[in-house]
Amino acid sequence: MSLDTPTQKPHDRLSAALSDDLAAVNALIRDRMASKHAPRIPEVTAHLVEAGGKRIRPMLTLACARLCGYSGDDHVKLAATVEFIHTATLLHDDVVDESEQRRGRPTANLLWGNQSSVLVGDYLFARAFQLMVEPGSLRVLDILSNAAATIAEGEVLQLTVASDIATPEDTYLQVIRGKTAALFEAACKVGGVIADRDDVVIQALATYGDGLGVAFQMADDLLDWGGVAGEAGAIGKNIGDDFRERKMTLPVIRAIAAGDADEQAFWARTIGKGDQRDGDLEHALGLLQKHGTLAQTRDEANAYVAAAKAALTVLPADPLRDMLADLADYVVARLN
Repeated sequence: MSLDTPTQKPHDRLSAALSDDLAAVNALIRDRMASKHAPRIPEVTAHLVEAGGKRIRPMLTLACARLCGYSGDDHVKLAATVEFIHTATLLHDDVVDESEQRRGRPTANLLWGNQSSVLVGDYLFARAFQLMVEPGSLRVLDILSNAAATIAEGEVLQLTVASDIATPEDTYLQVIRGKTAALFEAACKVGGVIADRDDVVIQALATYGDGLGVAFQMADDLLDWGGVAGEAGAIGKNIGDDFRERKMTLPVIRAIAAGDADEQAFWARTIGKGDQRDGDLEHALGLLQKHGTLAQTRDEANAYVAAAKAALTVLPADPLRDMLADLADYVVARLN
């Protein structure tokens, strides 16, 4: 199948274009997740790493490096670093969220326990830091280590504002920039840094990664409500997990702000106190539709996609640039 076949999804076209680099990344991941003394580490890691993830984040590093004319092989190490950081955060997130399923499979914490998940996540963070040092670039180390700290900060912030119905939009943005967009942005930036491009190009890559990451998380939050139409069947997944977990996402924050006294009392009971009853999810969805906050969230995500695509125009015309633009479009295409 050719790379420009319209039936292929953008991330599949990107994967095909980067197939050799991705094969090298996967080989490096398998090599570095090994452990002589603790066989549980590769066992747990393989369960998640090989569970069919799209490898979006490492592909961003590979694509940005190639787009910037890089011809070495350090981008492979940095792409593996990005994937290790991402995998470590998933292991920790599933423990924090008490999740039982990820990518259609039982979570590591369900199979091996919380202790193993946390400790293996710590091991992957350590491996990530070993890898990010190897290219010998202090700037790369600065970008990726800052991203790791920002991710942890975003997760803690989300935990502290969970079920707080007074959470403002700027705090929500800070949470999603931390837990999602920070790694997208860093993955893109290090591709430009390793290629020794100037600050204008690196900032353009950062803007693209940030816009893509914010839109990605907004779309994910919206899909948890069944998309703009609020229909579970339309996206092939159950809806309402965020509601049951009392997460303050943008559609809810805006519905609370627009609600009357009765609606405010409803949100205070269901999210603030966690007193959820039969019919509450449907009522919550009705309030989101009443105030148009599902469509508003889609529009916000579209605006971040537009900013991400605009940033790419600084880079040279190239099929990879087109694929990155298509990837940004695809993030929100599922919502329309």
